Parts: sequence; C-alpha cells; structure tokens
Amino acid sequence: MRTLPASAFSSAAVATVIGFGGTVALVVQAGQAFGADAGQIGSMVTALCLGIGAPGALLSWRLKIPVVLAWSTPGAALLAASTLGLSWPTAIGAFVFAALLMILTGLIPVLGRLAARIPAAIASAMLAGVLLPFVLRVFKVAPDETALVVGLIAVFLIFRRLWPPWALPAVLAAAFAVLAMRGQLALPAGTGLFGHLEPLAPVFDWKAAVSLGFPLFLVTLAAQNLPGLVVLQSAGYPPPANRMILSTGVASLLIAPFGGHGVNLAAITAAICTGPDAHPDQAKRWVVGVIYGGLYLVVALFAAPLAGLFIAMPPVVLAAVTGLALIAPLTGALQNMMTEVGSREAAVLTFAATASGLTLFGIGSAFWGLVVGFAALAAMRWIRPPA
Repeated sequence: MRTLPASAFSSAAVATVIGFGGTVALVVQAGQAFGADAGQIGSMVTALCLGIGAPGALLSWRLKIPVVLAWSTPGAALLAASTLGLSWPTAIGAFVFAALLMILTGLIPVLGRLAARIPAAIASAMLAGVLLPFVLRVFKVAPDETALVVGLIAVFLIFRRLWPPWALPAVLAAAFAVLAMRGQLALPAGTGLFGHLEPLAPVFDWKAAVSLGFPLFLVTLAAQNLPGLVVLQSAGYPPPANRMILSTGVASLLIAPFGGHGVNLAAITAAICTGPDAHPDQAKRWVVGVIYGGLYLVVALFAAPLAGLFIAMPPVVLAAVTGLALIAPLTGALQNMMTEVGSREAAVLTFAATASGLTLFGIGSAFWGLVVGFAALAAMRWIRPPA
C-alpha cells in the first residue's frame, strides 16, 4: 500500500463522495414513496453500500481490473416516482424479481445478446420520462423557498462550469450549511451511530413485478450496466460481460430483503477510477477498485446517520437537491433518445407516456411507456408506405 500513488486513493475517494452524495437523496425519496420508515431507509442505504463495496472490491481483486459498482440511480428515480401506493414489502418483492431477471441475463448468453439489442432510444426515453418530474420539481418548490432554491441553482451552475465533478457535493454542502444556520439540521429520533440491516420478507405481486420489477431491471441494464461495460472497454479492460452482469444480479438479490433496490456497474464514477489519472500503471489500476470498495464499506458502517440527515431534510430542500442531482442524467437521456432519427417519434411517445404518470389496471407509467414505445417502433418498421 505504501508504494501506491496518492492518486489511487484520491480518485477512489472522489468517486465515493460523488457516487454517494450525488444521489442518496433520491434513494431516501424512493424509500419514502413506499412508506418505509427511518429505520428501513437506513437499512436500505446500508445494504446498498455493502452491495457496492464488497462485490466491487472482490471483483477488482479477482479479475485484476478496476470494477466500480454503484446503486441504480435511474432505478431509484423509478421507485421515487411511483404513485401506485404499494407497500414496502411489495416493493422488496419487485426488487427480488428485478434481481432474478438480471441473474438470468448473466447466466444465459442469448439473453445478454438480446438485452444489448434493446433500442437505446426507447430505454433512454423511458429513463428521461422518469427523471423529468424530479427536475421540474426544482422549480415547483421554488415559490416556497425562493432564496434557497435560487442559491442552490447558482452553486450548481458555478461548479458545473468550473469544477464539474464537485457540483453536487457543493450543492449538498450549501444546503446543509443553510439548514444548520436555521437550526433545521437534526437526525430523526432513535438514529444510531452505525449502519444496520433490517430484513423483511418480500411480498410478491404480479402488478408490482410488471410495473416496477421489469422496468427496474430494464433501466438498470440499459442505462447502467451496459454503459458501465463500455467504460471498461474504453479504458482498455475487455470485461467479461456475462460474469459481471451475473455478479451484479447476485449482489442485488442478496441485499433486496434489506431494502436494497439494486446495484450495477457504474459509468460516471467508473471513469474516475479507470483512467491514467487514477493510476499510471494500467496493470495495477485494479487496486483503485479495491480501495473504492473499501471506502463504501466504511460508508456502510455509518450509513444510519448519513441517511438520517436526508430523512430529516425539509421536503422542499430535498426536492431541490434531488432535482439538481438528476439534471445531468436527464440531459444524457434526452440526448440519447433523439440520436436515432428513425426512432425519434417512438422515443417521444415513450417519453410522454412515462412522464405523464399514466396508471392503467394498477400498472405504472414506466411499463406503459415501454409498451407505447415498442408498439410505435414496430409500426414504423413494419408498416410500409404505399409506393
């Protein structure tokens, strides 16, 4: 360890701060959307950090490549946007279903190849439709806390221009500083110092599987795992794709009973740990993945008070912080959904149906957005105009 360059530690630390701090507010909202209490949300965050840290460090060591995992940010957004009124045990059942689908994708090569052929425009459009309401909420809550929201937007824009990786940590620091000065920074009653795990038996429901489990699997695979494989490939590490997808599915299955909605290969934070800036020797760069995993295990140790800070955050501030954190993912999703000229109309229909919040037969808008998008894409490709 004494021979490692300082950049190996700093890159892993920056990736951990950005990965955890950037979207943990969204994870908290995902738990709250299904009625999870403070203890269950603390368990959720603890489980996710363990699911990121231990498997990531182990894979990095065994494969000798920097494997960087993260929780499913689009999956958390999908959960937080749910208006189905499902219970927390039923949501956990959907997490298990999504994890099993990911495991099957990793075990059966043909499924992996089919997954890689999912139209990027449709998957990105569904993701954009899920993320849009959160970004719009930044401005919907502005009348309630105008000065604070405008100030957070200013901090975000300044840091995105000058120091992009630190934009979200800076927004969090500013929000917590204002809340501390107001005397609004307090942990929920009974919050302990250390993270904890609260197992809960999953309840399986076909509507939850269709409206939550399947979209959770699809958006995690298409928006996280597949781009994560591309990042490793671009960094000069040909990844064993099926093995990695299988590993993330198994990790997700193990943490699901404790509230973890899913872990996957990271993309943005992976870029921080896989380049020459992290370690000049490509053959030894896998150590950065081990350090990153170790740091997440430390975060898991103190997950309860860290999650408690966001649980106790006023809803207006939480909405503003979450919306700003999702601007970059929304921008990328909108760009990707419009890249293929022949799929634009289908992508826009997917985006509109998902963002509308449509619920039919107890099934949520993410599923119907996919149905509309695939149907439109099929019609455009199969119906030939008259000669």
